[in-house]
Amino acid sequence: MNKYKPGLLQPRILQRSFPRRRTIRRDVMMVNIELYLFFLLPALVVTFIFNYIPMWGVQIAFRDYLPIRGMLGSEWIGFHHFKQFFSSFQFGRLLKNTLGISLYQLLAGFPLPILLALALYQVKSGFFRRFTQTVTYAPHFISVVVMVGLINVFLNPRNGLINVIIMHMGHDPVYFVGIEKYFWHLYVITGIWQSTGFGAILYLAALSGIDPELYEAAKIDGTSRLQRILYIDIPAIMPTIVILFILNTGRLMNIGFEKVFLMQNPLNLEASEVISTYVYKLGLMQSQFGFASAVGLFNGVVNLVILFIVDRICKLLGHKGLL
Repeated sequence: MNKYKPGLLQPRILQRSFPRRRTIRRDVMMVNIELYLFFLLPALVVTFIFNYIPMWGVQIAFRDYLPIRGMLGSEWIGFHHFKQFFSSFQFGRLLKNTLGISLYQLLAGFPLPILLALALYQVKSGFFRRFTQTVTYAPHFISVVVMVGLINVFLNPRNGLINVIIMHMGHDPVYFVGIEKYFWHLYVITGIWQSTGFGAILYLAALSGIDPELYEAAKIDGTSRLQRILYIDIPAIMPTIVILFILNTGRLMNIGFEKVFLMQNPLNLEASEVISTYVYKLGLMQSQFGFASAVGLFNGVVNLVILFIVDRICKLLGHKGLL
């Protein structure tokens, strides 16, 4: 006959008899440690080869590197390349264009996938939602070369669609890709069109994890659709928004080289020359490997500092950071 009183001694006996879930997980990992290491070994080897060994080449930025002399045979000149870059007359222009385009793209493009995801999630028709989602994220799969080709075709001053409309309205055609003040707008607007639909997929995935009972309770309380978006949807995807915002700000100094380089021409060079294209022209076209490496290293360090700062600010605001 069981003499233990329910709720008093039996829970204690069960608690002593069965270890905690965390202890079980740790014991399983220790028993199968060789198997875990076997599966992790390829990833660790690939990471070491492609992420850590290339760090040996960072010292090119501190040497007067000549391929014929090799890495160790080239003269160590310290921060000479950095001083040369900071004192260059192009430093201000490069920094202005790189940060300007990045901030413009972040401020104009980051909220749009969120708004698109919230709007699509409210659509009741499954067919219309799938059709709209497919149409909006299809431009993401257009290659950069084709994208720039479309820009040149539509904005051609002779027979481009935009200029044909302008001429029918009685105005002279405009060579948009050759005017400095239009370059930033063309780059950002076409980038938004190409990436907004694909960026909304992550937010739609986060929205699909919301408990339907929250909506049912909100409807019983008499809330409107806008109130449900403000008090249920947005708080549910806020962790995803914060993480993606931190990642985007950590790439502020990384402007897409291919698109900028293909859209670049002598007429818009003042507004289109960014750090990535500058490094390409110096490093590969002029063979100034040390100077180009110093500029690239400066670019990476600035991105890392911005990432830490934004992550810290998000944590101070009460959000879960990335690091």
